[in-house]
Amino acid sequence: MDPSVRVGRIAGIEVGLHWSLAIVFALIVWTLAGQVLPVFVPDQSQSAYWIVSAVAALLFYASLLSHEMGHALVATRLGVKVDGITLWIFGGVARLKGDVSTPGIEAKIAIAGPLVSLALAILFAAATFALDATGGPPLIEGGCAWLAGSNAILLIFNLVPAFPLDGGRLLRAWLWRRRGDRYRATATAAWLGKMCAFLLIGLGLVELFIQGAWSGLWLVFLGWFLMSAARSEEAQLLMRGALRGLRVGDVMSRDPTMAPGWITVDEFMRSYLPGQHASAYPLKTFDGALDGLVTLTRLAQVPPEERHVRRVRDFGTGMDRIAKASPGEQVTAVLDRFSASDEGQMLVLDRGQLVGTLSPADITRALGGPARSSSR
Repeated sequence: MDPSVRVGRIAGIEVGLHWSLAIVFALIVWTLAGQVLPVFVPDQSQSAYWIVSAVAALLFYASLLSHEMGHALVATRLGVKVDGITLWIFGGVARLKGDVSTPGIEAKIAIAGPLVSLALAILFAAATFALDATGGPPLIEGGCAWLAGSNAILLIFNLVPAFPLDGGRLLRAWLWRRRGDRYRATATAAWLGKMCAFLLIGLGLVELFIQGAWSGLWLVFLGWFLMSAARSEEAQLLMRGALRGLRVGDVMSRDPTMAPGWITVDEFMRSYLPGQHASAYPLKTFDGALDGLVTLTRLAQVPPEERHVRRVRDFGTGMDRIAKASPGEQVTAVLDRFSASDEGQMLVLDRGQLVGTLSPADITRALGGPARSSSR
């Protein structure tokens, strides 16, 4: 889940917001101000309802962020890199880079978020009781009570043993430790996750079409998200398992054709494209030094009237922004670098010399699937 808006870093971890949060914010504020708070705390001004509801919604987002920060901080402390955190319509996602090496580390990272939610539920519950005992503002008390309940629900939902929820990750860690096989453990946890998703979808359809409750639509969307996430996580891990033991040098496209960056786009298309099947070309300077990489996708976007005057290098990506690997590295260790590369392309260097390129097509070929193009 990529963020739509990046808001900065907390403890060195990038935090982003997805546009779907705006929908949830409006829904929470409208529900609290129009239904929940007027029932439990009657006879207050309408403006007070809206103000407290907006603050409560923001604190709920802060709770979601705290939950994900719990995962991220523990992961960082245990040596697992964190790409960032994104808050979106179904909660939050802490994006971890690479594999978790042991079931113990998996369990510690998974339980960190629910422990934060538990602490927040206790904190807001304590604030509610304190306000009640001291005769504090009833609307503030109502907002704290709602936040205590929301964090409790967040805790309980995330502990459901359905992968990739936190409870499903805890289940996978337990099965992994017991069986000694991470991939069988993932398959079992993902199966339970999909069964839970089917149950949510079924309950949502019953509510929607039999009971006529629009809340059923939310359960359907939640079940669909859980199903998609379980399948995606399972596929990612099984792919890494299939690639285990392979090195970059085993799957890369060797000895790629280097193109001079100083020639025009038109000359490049006339001289290099005929008879070639590559989707990307490493670039070289006039003295033969490696100078980056250009993809055919970018060159195809150059207007025809400009191709005879624009240089290939103008549309390439420089060496400082191209992902790199060495032929001796494990393929699974470099997969996460593709996100930072130019359209999924990676240069393979041995002692500073270009020996190949690596692309998703090469990975697909290594897995035994059809690959439409390569960087040969």
